[in-house]
Amino acid sequence: VQLQASGGGLVQPGGSLRLSCAASGSFFSISSMGWYRQAPGKQRELVARFNSEGRTIYADSVKGRFTISGDSAKKTVYLQMNLLGPEDTAVYYCNVFDSVRGYWGQGTQVTVSS
Repeated sequence: VQLQASGGGLVQPGGSLRLSCAASGSFFSISSMGWYRQAPGKQRELVARFNSEGRTIYADSVKGRFTISGDSAKKTVYLQMNLLGPEDTAVYYCNVFDSVRGYWGQGTQVTVSS
């Protein structure tokens, strides 16, 4: 199983980025797909995820700015990030949970700076 994330980079405050993640390999029944992030010196935190029932949740800090989308059948997940601020600087990790365990991508760096 591999999760390949892409789309990170350097962006100015107020800018936008779109992260993409494609999962390959065999999963048991996928229960959720999403994105987490980890800033320097901080714990990894949930950014957004959707589950197999179509329920979507967002961290309070990104509500109204970030939008998650994707398709568990196609094993893809995206994160549209708008109105980025320095507080969004972190390594972003793609995540998939199936009925057995969780899987993590390698992470993609997002840096928001002028």
